[in-house]
Amino acid sequence: MASSMQTDADNRELIAFRVGRQEFCINVMMVREIRGWTAATALPRSPRYVKGVINLRGAVLPIVDLAVRLGLPGTEPTARNVIIVVMIGHQQIGLLVDAVSDILTTNDNNIQPSPDVSSDLVKTFVKGLLPVDGRMISLIGLDNVLPAGEMEAA
Repeated sequence: MASSMQTDADNRELIAFRVGRQEFCINVMMVREIRGWTAATALPRSPRYVKGVINLRGAVLPIVDLAVRLGLPGTEPTARNVIIVVMIGHQQIGLLVDAVSDILTTNDNNIQPSPDVSSDLVKTFVKGLLPVDGRMISLIGLDNVLPAGEMEAA
């Protein structure tokens, strides 16, 4: 009986979403809200993956095009896109994604390590792979979405 209690404690919930034709997931505990696309105000001289900023209840929220940050073709946002508002450290950031697809419950035993053939960029973000219904969903860590200097500037 102790082992089943241990497994319940090890379970974690992940929110799955699409970026382009790929699926990714993050820890649901990092997510503050999911909202529809709102046009962002561009910031001069910002990195290519920063779409701009929006006003979120009086706070300035930087919007990161997650596709560009992950090395994929950029997103041309439409009303169908969503912003996942996440908390990274003490900074709230909006992640522009194509759609949220699912909430998954899993444990560490189900998460496969990233293959050694991955590029350094992939290894920076992808913390593991989760096989779900015949497809692979990349578990990403958000600690490096904005480099340390840009976290403070944002």
